[in-house]
Amino acid sequence: MKAKVAINGYGTIGKRVADAVAAQDDMEITGVVKTRPSFEARIAQEKGYDLYTTARENIEQFKKSDIKVSGTLDDLLDKADIVIDATPGDIGAEYKELYNKHGIKAIWQGGEEHELAGFSFNSEANYKEAIGRDFARVVSCNTTGLVRVLYALDTAYGIRKARVTLMRRAADPNDIKTGPINALVPDPIKLPSHHGPDVNSILPHVDVTTMAVKTSTTLMHLHALNIELKDTPGEDAIINLFKERPRIRLVSSSDRIKSTAEAMEFAKDMGRPRGDVWENVVWKDSISISKGELYFFQAIHQEADVVPENVDAIRAMLELERDGARSIAKTNKILGI
Repeated sequence: MKAKVAINGYGTIGKRVADAVAAQDDMEITGVVKTRPSFEARIAQEKGYDLYTTARENIEQFKKSDIKVSGTLDDLLDKADIVIDATPGDIGAEYKELYNKHGIKAIWQGGEEHELAGFSFNSEANYKEAIGRDFARVVSCNTTGLVRVLYALDTAYGIRKARVTLMRRAADPNDIKTGPINALVPDPIKLPSHHGPDVNSILPHVDVTTMAVKTSTTLMHLHALNIELKDTPGEDAIINLFKERPRIRLVSSSDRIKSTAEAMEFAKDMGRPRGDVWENVVWKDSISISKGELYFFQAIHQEADVVPENVDAIRAMLELERDGARSIAKTNKILGI
């Protein structure tokens, strides 16, 4: 019998997670939630997802827009085994009491605080600890990307310290309200950015400090990493290590992938839905050992890299699969990673 999954918030992350869940053979979408009528609500309906809204008073808006609604979030939660909360940051916390009332397991996204769920998740680093949990939080896109490479490096060689500068996209491509348009903004201006402490919610022993700059782009985040390892391997060893990881994709400037724009175009040419990049994009030719320290660049697609982590979190929490590596392999195979 398939696990029944509800999606509360059918926006940038929610719609991607919904499609990824629907593709799995051990889970299905019970319904998705939108607050008000939109093109996303119409698309959800066209895809065959049952559509729900947050409150009964909103149903009339959908009727006027000729969009069928099956009920409210309250109704949906009674039909599901687990809910993916993909509502805007800081909104998800408001729903915890409702989820408790319905006795339903819940997964929040990185816009919420670690304390809300009491457990932050990454597929490779702590799948085992997620098994059977009632609540979890899939960390943000940037933190997910950082944990993937830091976990791999720490497991193989040990990390003395990691220093990361994040050049963050200012907004998602569909966001017309957020800037900057023509500026670079230190954000936050005082160290550290929240990403380092967020990494430590999963890898508490890793010495990591992060700083961030908001940039005038919507495509991807770019990370510049400087890591001092306990053992110092050669550059080829690092390349081979990353090649073996399930959600790291090595690219090269020699293949004319010299920018985030070309990385996104590469995903489109591969036929990825929405042009999504679920993996970290690491430039193989950026991997350098200088004075005993490791340096490299990676790009993170903020709309997509947390999607497979949500699928794996469902499997762990509902105990559909107790082996993390097998869940990762299954998710990857179905999504085409």
